[in-house]
Amino acid sequence: MIYTVTLNPALDYIVNVPEYIEGEVNRAETERISAGGKGINVSLALNNMGVRNTALGFTAGFTGAQIRKILAQRGCDTDFIELDGGFSRINVKIKGGAETEINGNGPVITRADTDALVKKLGNLSENDILVLSGSAPPSLPSSIYGDIMNALKDKKIKTVVDASGDLLMSALKYKPFLIKPNHKELGEIFSANITSRREAAHFASKLCDMGAQNVLVSMAGSGAVLVRGDGTVYEKEAPKGAVVNSTGAGDSMVAGFIAGFFKSGNFEEALKTGVAAGSASAFCEEIAPREMIKKIYGQL
Repeated sequence: MIYTVTLNPALDYIVNVPEYIEGEVNRAETERISAGGKGINVSLALNNMGVRNTALGFTAGFTGAQIRKILAQRGCDTDFIELDGGFSRINVKIKGGAETEINGNGPVITRADTDALVKKLGNLSENDILVLSGSAPPSLPSSIYGDIMNALKDKKIKTVVDASGDLLMSALKYKPFLIKPNHKELGEIFSANITSRREAAHFASKLCDMGAQNVLVSMAGSGAVLVRGDGTVYEKEAPKGAVVNSTGAGDSMVAGFIAGFFKSGNFEEALKTGVAAGSASAFCEEIAPREMIKKIYGQL
């Protein structure tokens, strides 16, 4: 079974305006509301590919109720912890020429809340996959992913971490099965400007030396690189297409990789499926449907 954790889910309010002008009244052409958060995106993508999973994490208030409602309508299994106070954050994404985002902070999460999540995760077994993905609200320490992995270290589950900065670095010593920085996040770790898959592979191998079993680096239009702990490197070019929405593309790549590996146990196949899913979502307004992923897969 696959489980995703989103510590700070959101309602995404996405609005298109003909031309965004700061300080003026801007009229929307189109608008929509969706459930957001990297772990939630992974769950939605897995669900679209027919891979059963359960979305975990924290929700609060009227916005949290709406997040759960949207996911239920999309056919996703959820088991969120409902917080007593506050409300799940709202992220505003304004698309008018360039894209502008305003992201909320999210509710306060206490030690008792995180203990309840760890207790719930304690029911996972050796054959399960746990995806820790996205940012943490300000009330949680930057070591939270490492803390969760430490609490579950005797479970021998496969853990996937898709985060940046200290959230990612704190997890490395617990030997995650897979981490997925993009090339910019990878460059920030090593103060480098990464422009090629060869450079990405070089720095990804350093993360393997630091504990990661496998490192998947997404590189937008340049495809992706997978580096294994034994030094094996796989590369895959991205298909050509018009990028409609980059939000969720990296999360879809994680979902595609997991789905491909879950089905075949083959890393090269997992990378191919990951690139197909990530590219398909980049070419769509929302997380790509299965038919679109299959179409892109056939082009690789």
